[in-house]
Amino acid sequence: MEKERNLRSDAKGGFKHLIQKRWVKIALIVLAVFLVIGGIFSWRAGSLLNKISSNGNILGTLGHMVPGLSEQLKGEKEGRVNVLLLGMRGADDPAGGNLADSIMVVSVFPKENKASMISVPRDLYVQDIQQDSKSKLNAIYAQGEAKAKGQGLKDMEAKLSEISGVEIKYGIVINHQGFKDLVNALGGVEITLEQPFAESVQFNQEGVCDGVIFTVPTGKWQNKIFKHHETNAAGVSVEVKVKKPVYPLCLNKNPECGGDFKLPAGTQTINGDQALCFARSRDQSNDFERAKRQQIIIQQIKAKALSIGTLTDFNKINGMVNALGNNVTTDLQGWEIQRLYDMERNLKEPQIFQRVLENSEEGLLYAPEPTKESGYILLPIGDNYDKIRNLFKNIFTLPAQSDIKPKN
Repeated sequence: MEKERNLRSDAKGGFKHLIQKRWVKIALIVLAVFLVIGGIFSWRAGSLLNKISSNGNILGTLGHMVPGLSEQLKGEKEGRVNVLLLGMRGADDPAGGNLADSIMVVSVFPKENKASMISVPRDLYVQDIQQDSKSKLNAIYAQGEAKAKGQGLKDMEAKLSEISGVEIKYGIVINHQGFKDLVNALGGVEITLEQPFAESVQFNQEGVCDGVIFTVPTGKWQNKIFKHHETNAAGVSVEVKVKKPVYPLCLNKNPECGGDFKLPAGTQTINGDQALCFARSRDQSNDFERAKRQQIIIQQIKAKALSIGTLTDFNKINGMVNALGNNVTTDLQGWEIQRLYDMERNLKEPQIFQRVLENSEEGLLYAPEPTKESGYILLPIGDNYDKIRNLFKNIFTLPAQSDIKPKN
């Protein structure tokens, strides 16, 4: 009899431990989802943390979880924690996989019950890290990763700290697949469009026929310049350039976003593929409108991810874990995620201030005449970062941006 009671007690204790373990896991997923506005991240266990974190010291993380030990995030003492969010195709994508398509600084001000989202365009022309050359901002991450794994995020944090004038010590990178999988795991996100949205150019551009990807002939040709020398009437040899159509052009047989991406006006729920296409579209609007759409989608993802309907649905929770765990990298440690989650939990319907740096007086950037070396680039008004730094410093006191909503 005593043995039977012990067995029942052990079973009850084991079940209780299993339930506790499950809720610990759920709590970690919840705090991970918060990083959609404080970043996009996932942590399920030590092995997963080591997988996605370039700073995933699991022993250090466990040490910070000791009861009674309280350590603050970098910037928390000063009242502002900054997180850099980067969205890109992904390292394995040959079409510019490590070039940052989306660059956003999210800041949390816990004492003021506020947060801010500021998007910085990828075409901002900046000084390369420890080099005499210059590049577009979106290339800094790729340059860093070419040096060493994890260096790209450090370099981007350093460059954005220089541009913004605020200290950025945390960063999160999510690739396109992770973004799509996350939205699908949530069952899609809801958006409202005042007018129909269309992008028929960006995803259906022609390229040189290669028999593999670009296989649908357009009847057009790409010119090549041939050089040769001729003797002119004065008997002097001069260089002559001749343009000749050499390469036939074709369309992609399987274009991204179906080639002609459209969404109707009105309120609708879009899936992961649609959300990504909507967030990437720029040719028929511009890069700045795209950044505004990205901010709107991120807020919708956050709202859906933290809703009761999601947090009580184990299939959605597991889907989010898989989506983020396989497609996200960060330099946050587990205890820092926990601290960030606690900070978010204590915010009560915070005010969120949004800005997109663009080529206008309000946007603080201008576009000089393109050159052969640089192409289309953006530079800060005044050719320094003073006004941009003032924006980051005084985001709550400056007038709101007149048009943060997409025009389409």
